[in-house]
Amino acid sequence: MSVISKKCYSLCLALVLLNTGLFAQKLIRYADPSVGTGGHGHTYPGATVPFGMVQLSPDNGDEGWDWCSGYNYSSETIAGFSHMHLSGTGCGDWCDISVMPNISPIPDTAAHFKVKFSHKNEQKWPGFYSVALDNGIKVTLTATEHCGLHQYFFPVGSKPVVRFNMGFMINYDSTTESSITQIDDSTIIGYRYSTGWAKVQRVYFAARTSIPFEKLHTYYDERFKNKKGVFTVMNAQMIFGDLAARPLLMKVGLSTVSTDKALQALKEIDGWEATDVIKNAAIKWEAELSKISVQTSDDKLKRVFYSGLYHTCMAPVLYSDADGEYRNANDDKLKMKNGQRYTVFSLWDTFRGLNPLFTLTQPERNVDILNSMLAFYDENGLLPVWDLSTYETNCMSGYHAVPVLADAILKNTPGLDGERAYTAMKKSAYQNVRGTKDYIKYGYLPQDKGSYSVTITLEYAYDDWCIAQVAKKLGYTKDYQTFMARSQAYKKLFDKSTGFIRGKNADGKWVVPFDPYLTSTEGKSMYEEGNAWQYTFFVPHDVRGLAKEYGSYDKFILKLDSLFTVSSKVKGESAPPDVSGLIGQYAHGNEPSHHIAYMYTFVGAAWKTQEKIRFIIDSMYHDAPDGYAGNEDCGQMSAWAVWSMMGLYPANPANGEYVFGSPMFDNVAIKLPDGKQFFIKATNNAKDHPYIQSVTLDGTPYTKTYIDHATLMKGGVLEFVMGPNPNKQWGAKPESWPSSVNN
Repeated sequence: MSVISKKCYSLCLALVLLNTGLFAQKLIRYADPSVGTGGHGHTYPGATVPFGMVQLSPDNGDEGWDWCSGYNYSSETIAGFSHMHLSGTGCGDWCDISVMPNISPIPDTAAHFKVKFSHKNEQKWPGFYSVALDNGIKVTLTATEHCGLHQYFFPVGSKPVVRFNMGFMINYDSTTESSITQIDDSTIIGYRYSTGWAKVQRVYFAARTSIPFEKLHTYYDERFKNKKGVFTVMNAQMIFGDLAARPLLMKVGLSTVSTDKALQALKEIDGWEATDVIKNAAIKWEAELSKISVQTSDDKLKRVFYSGLYHTCMAPVLYSDADGEYRNANDDKLKMKNGQRYTVFSLWDTFRGLNPLFTLTQPERNVDILNSMLAFYDENGLLPVWDLSTYETNCMSGYHAVPVLADAILKNTPGLDGERAYTAMKKSAYQNVRGTKDYIKYGYLPQDKGSYSVTITLEYAYDDWCIAQVAKKLGYTKDYQTFMARSQAYKKLFDKSTGFIRGKNADGKWVVPFDPYLTSTEGKSMYEEGNAWQYTFFVPHDVRGLAKEYGSYDKFILKLDSLFTVSSKVKGESAPPDVSGLIGQYAHGNEPSHHIAYMYTFVGAAWKTQEKIRFIIDSMYHDAPDGYAGNEDCGQMSAWAVWSMMGLYPANPANGEYVFGSPMFDNVAIKLPDGKQFFIKATNNAKDHPYIQSVTLDGTPYTKTYIDHATLMKGGVLEFVMGPNPNKQWGAKPESWPSSVNN
């Protein structure tokens, strides 16, 4: 690359930094998109705006579990910059509309044309990504909700090319049909239909360049024909003349409806000033991050916290166009009556902490998210389990749209039709699939009637408790009694002789052999992504009822203690890698464990919760690419940190109670509607002061070990006095404990 073009790039980047005013921003500098891109975090580093349809990010061209987002920090190549990515999932898909610049034409059949790069030549912050490739091309990316903006500097003397590769895919994904059509000398339109984790996916795009291209070279793959029998365009290359060291900019608009709507999406970016788009993206991110302000002298804690808060705004993502119109997996062209349609509902993960967080941080957007679940119900007859591109992947167990909707109804969320939601919730509870009929018939799912029987029983039981609470609120007394009885299903699988919840067959006999350390991905497994150690504690609605199964609260506390101290060995030839972040058999790298450390507080040992929470935060979260102990899972791993670092957590995700843990910050300010704020202060706070000594609320002594949603939403000041030694008397009295079915 010539000295002139290098200087040009450096000058432009300096102007970007200056013009966006990022260095004057208070919080965006603490959010690092690199966090989670290494290890098993499965996040992506590229440019997006909060919950945007466009996630413009590099793909390594490598495949496998650790490339579910298309990118892993361990790779040294880039094969393209695609416009749709999944954040932190355990399955790989999307990476749609892949674009790759090059210094000369790329061979037509090169599915994964790779160019080397170095991480030292990457720069990234929320809404912005740049990289200098080893071939001399400098790439800058930014985005709006429906449009991505590329800026390329090509080395002088090269033959600039930009390839659109409709055949690019990762893991399960593959193209079924695609099209690319030239509109004029600077505009192309097209689409990519594909199948993968979601069997039906359709994405339409329009691209426009700031400098006309001389030729559009297209490649037709004879393996694919469209419905009219015409060969599908698999890729196309824009071939440019001498750019005279000028930057090439390109807008790419997306739509789920049509190429015409994708052309409209291009209008989200007015003109060709990249700095304006970068600045606007930064402003949007600063607004999100400023919803929770924290004070501490430890910048590492700030980076962990704000990188986490950033990741809580990556999913669900917009699926509808700006006018609310969308085309779903059934190929129905629809429009939301009010608001926007969202997709990417990783509900098995997010119902635990992320969705309750939205009731604080996303009060307006959350209504659209909730109504998107109900739109899915209207279109498919059931609430979503794992909605990807509005297609039901049926990934994971439970019917966990239920606790999300229940939490919102019980918190009196405006804009949500409670009766309509309740009808949908009951439909899930009486569905004819996923083992539900046998669960109802036997009072538990027998292992000889379906795999993952223990996991399904426990998760259905919790979801049924959620339905019961909504039934009670809406006045359906008989339904309340029915679902409360179903919520006690865990007791039928509790084995007093072993102290574990384990599988039974339809004849009522225990499944043998039994090993609490055994986990498997095979159909014979009783537990999904876990074992008896982790799942025995999944009774968030009735912690004291579970404790009584052990004979006393003290015995239950000993069982909890043993979870954190037994061997961390996980048995099973096909043990899933998701069971990670182990402390004993507590697995923080996977969601079923996320409430467990808070269970001590339900039985009078709050100091043990405080001790465990502080240790988990210190050991499982870091401001580095491998900063997460497991898959980030669409915001849940981060949501746990956001809640817990503030000193709270919804251990029962749908009862509106936030259980106290061990606050990490000196001060926290949460912005609430109507200009209100809720402050959390930690006096005498220090790394070696994890224990709560006393609590006040608005200056008055406060003896509860939790705070309810309604009280928090009024605003006020919650102050913790911290110390180096446990105050075992604080939180020891039953009247201070969080709610449980059995009191």
